[in-house]
Amino acid sequence: MFLNCHSYHSLRYGTISLEDLVHQAVDLNIKTLALTDINTVTGIYDFYRLCQEHHIKSIVGAEIRVENELYYICLAENAAGIAEINRLLTGYNCDNITIPRINPSFEHTYIIYPLNNMPEILRENEFIGIRQDELNLLVRPEMKKWIKKMVILHPVTFDGTEEYELHKILRAIDGNTLISKLSERDYCASTETFTDKKQLLNSYKPYPQIIENTKYLVNSCSFDFDFSTPKNKKYFTDSKEQDFELLTQLAFEGLKKRYPDGNPNATARVNKELKVIDQLNFCGYFLITWDIIQYSNRMGFMHVGRGSGANSIVSYCIGITDICPLELDLYFERFLNLNRKTPPDFDIDWSWQTRDVILDYIFKKYGKDHVAFCGTNVEFKYRSIFREVGKAFGLPKEELDVLAGQPMDRHDNNSVFRSVHYYGKMLEKYPNQRSMHSCGILISEEPITNYSALEMPPKGFPIVQFDMHTAEAIGLEKFDILSQRGLGTIKDTVELIQEKRGITVDIKDTTLSKNEMRCNEFLSIGKTIGCFYIESPAMRGLLRRLKCENYKVLVAASSIIRPGVAQSGMMREYIFRHNNPDKFEYFHEVFEKELGETYGIMVYQEDVIKIALHFGGLSATDGDVLRRAMSGKGRSLSALQKVKDHFFESCKELGHPEQLSKEVYRQIESFAGYSFCKAHSASYAVESYQSLYLKVYYPIEFMVCAINNGGGFYRTEVYVHEAKMSGAIIHNPCVNLSEFKTTVYGTDVYLGLMHIEKLEGRIAQIIPEERKDHGNFTSLENFVKRIPIGIETLQILIFIGAFRFTGKQKHELLIEARFLMAGNRPDNRQLTLLEEPTKEYQLPAIERDPFEDAFDEIEILGFPVSFSPFDLLQTKYRGSVVAKDLTKFHKQQVKMLAYLISRKHVPTKKGAMFFGTWIDVEGEYFDTAHFPNCLEEYPFQGGGCYLLLGTVEVDFHFPTITIHKMAKMPFIPDPRYSMDRSKSLEAAGTLREDISMTQRKPYPQEQEIGLPRQRMRL
Repeated sequence: MFLNCHSYHSLRYGTISLEDLVHQAVDLNIKTLALTDINTVTGIYDFYRLCQEHHIKSIVGAEIRVENELYYICLAENAAGIAEINRLLTGYNCDNITIPRINPSFEHTYIIYPLNNMPEILRENEFIGIRQDELNLLVRPEMKKWIKKMVILHPVTFDGTEEYELHKILRAIDGNTLISKLSERDYCASTETFTDKKQLLNSYKPYPQIIENTKYLVNSCSFDFDFSTPKNKKYFTDSKEQDFELLTQLAFEGLKKRYPDGNPNATARVNKELKVIDQLNFCGYFLITWDIIQYSNRMGFMHVGRGSGANSIVSYCIGITDICPLELDLYFERFLNLNRKTPPDFDIDWSWQTRDVILDYIFKKYGKDHVAFCGTNVEFKYRSIFREVGKAFGLPKEELDVLAGQPMDRHDNNSVFRSVHYYGKMLEKYPNQRSMHSCGILISEEPITNYSALEMPPKGFPIVQFDMHTAEAIGLEKFDILSQRGLGTIKDTVELIQEKRGITVDIKDTTLSKNEMRCNEFLSIGKTIGCFYIESPAMRGLLRRLKCENYKVLVAASSIIRPGVAQSGMMREYIFRHNNPDKFEYFHEVFEKELGETYGIMVYQEDVIKIALHFGGLSATDGDVLRRAMSGKGRSLSALQKVKDHFFESCKELGHPEQLSKEVYRQIESFAGYSFCKAHSASYAVESYQSLYLKVYYPIEFMVCAINNGGGFYRTEVYVHEAKMSGAIIHNPCVNLSEFKTTVYGTDVYLGLMHIEKLEGRIAQIIPEERKDHGNFTSLENFVKRIPIGIETLQILIFIGAFRFTGKQKHELLIEARFLMAGNRPDNRQLTLLEEPTKEYQLPAIERDPFEDAFDEIEILGFPVSFSPFDLLQTKYRGSVVAKDLTKFHKQQVKMLAYLISRKHVPTKKGAMFFGTWIDVEGEYFDTAHFPNCLEEYPFQGGGCYLLLGTVEVDFHFPTITIHKMAKMPFIPDPRYSMDRSKSLEAAGTLREDISMTQRKPYPQEQEIGLPRQRMRL
């Protein structure tokens, strides 16, 4: 009887989770339930499974609203009905097709109209919903003729009084208004909650026809869904046989290219993999991915195939990946085995500049009716919850900032704040809005609207209304089409080197960069800023601790830096064993033989399979089942128990003592949930080497391209500093020499116009385009005539020195600009046929403080260019040591003057601590540790220079200063405001720092890791 239930997937309307909705129905002994969320089918598949578990008949559909006006409720008669509803919503969301107010064209869907939207003629599949509080209206004569087409309508939206208030808050949030300003039309009736079914039916007893109609409707709807069959596009060609034939042909053609001297192991591996791929019907999946790569290659794009797909030699041979699985002993079973029923998972990266071209190809190739992005539910988060709820209560901005920016224990204890906290906590984990999955593309065999309505987010590609987990559950596996800035940096650097130096670098040739001597020198000392994946302070510290100087150690480093591996303690243990190979014994000879490369530690997911295979005697397939079950990747407890029992039985047959087998299994159990895919690390390591090679041999071009691609871990200022340290001469933007992006002429680097924060992007694009078409600007007047610019923007360009080619001082140019712009509208100016000579103004010479330029730069660019931050300090003191000498001062106290680059928050048992990254007066980087007790007395005070006092701790070649005291050092007063004390201090307060916040648990200490360093002797 409950044909109109809303869950919290009715965004900013419903308040009940799907689980709670079904559990309430169970408690009330309700045997049939309909989910009709507003304009969405997001929850129908989870709802269907929950109802099945609790032996409830599920009916699915959607409530159709336009601008919050209820048109009707749709109930799907069957799967075809859901497809009809999906197409109606898709047309509205994606193609601006008007939703009809009445009589939509449905053949497999029932319609229930509210009383205020009754059509004059009802079709056979259309009914009128009558609420309990509307029954008294049926005494009217004009209503009696409709009773034969009426059904019980009792919407469910919330559960209890508190949730009713939460519903109103959600409605206020949705309408960006105050709760007190909501009208009754804005929120649901106070009766929209579950009620006793018998009592509800008793209300309708005078109208048995309504009850019968409702039963008829309930019995007529039947939604069954097969979750077990794949829904992806089945074949790349016309049939399974043709797909296998083509994939085999491509694999062996690629085998000859990858292994020109012949390799019997490779041939055997290709044959083995092809057999499994064909058996699992995944040839089409491989070929679709191959086809996308072929298009990318034709376009000249770089890509990186990574993830577990790099474990496959077939994917290596057909060009999807560039990692040889034989070289790194990668197990195909980690990627694909006969126990796996879902398609494999290829992760393909493109440059952030070119990914949209790839996406456009996929949508055109496979048709918009069959392709969409996965959706994702963006939940209410801590900051947004309190800000949104606070706004609904009418709090002013100042108090909203306190709510969003400070911990709860620092909020006022007044009644409004308490209400905000109370309802804010209720909203945690509620979906707030739907968005696009960052990379997951679905390509379906049937029209994708058979499974979901589509929405069109601002990005411009349609999305389904459910997330990747639901997609996988119903049999739609995603293709991961990712983007990153690292590939953009590499591609742009190669092109810039060709343009500026005439040198062609074949960066795709990995033999060029991998294990190159100078690259390894940079790697071992952590000189990797700007390089993909290996530039963060933590990664550079790890590289130095390992003295990383070859590809395989870099692969390991790329894995053990991952949060899970580090959290398990394996990073710390790996560092110890790498530096002390004679201070531990291998636990067992199998560990020495199979894990010798990683000192007997299961660093990679493939290592779990190795130990299960070579110590436990399991098959590689069962080893992957063990890994997946332990890492929570969708294997049941019964499957895990079965493999565990098999492991111990096999160990016993192999003659292993029980105590030894138990310890090995304990280690597998400890590592399986934390380890990282080796193929993934190897793919990252290749790209890291590619970028490092360019940094080593073409440092200025590389840093320029890192700047233009938005950098990576750090802000632009750091990459500009790194270019300077590489020998570049940095120049402020210039209207005659700068492009939109930063560019280089020899060793002269001109910052791009894009870095002027207050310069409109359109103007920043027009300036170089105009110069290219009509030559350099000859004067300020000439510039003003050619560029449609306002006085405020013109002044910014003057202050940053963009007209220094004129040879005039800034104050002269400012006065000239005022004369030129007086009474002129920017869009009305144009060049005259005959140029009049430029007017010259004789102005008095003004002595200008050289530091004024530095403060102009801080204000406009965010950092100084003409001077270093140290030049602007009041103190001349520069510290007692410099970064390059820190390793000589182990356990000694030092005093240093440093400029703050970044800091990372790390929770500990005693409170929050930070790790800081700084540059010294020579421009070299070093790191600090700030413990909670020190931070209480000596906290960070924003970006700038600090005087640091601390003790040097050298940990495996890597020095860190444990800070005891620190003080932010004052800049000289801003000479531009010599008459205004408060203004003269403002610019220094705007210097930035990079802050990263984590909530991970502290890393375990050595004694907590529990990995034995001696052979087990029994």
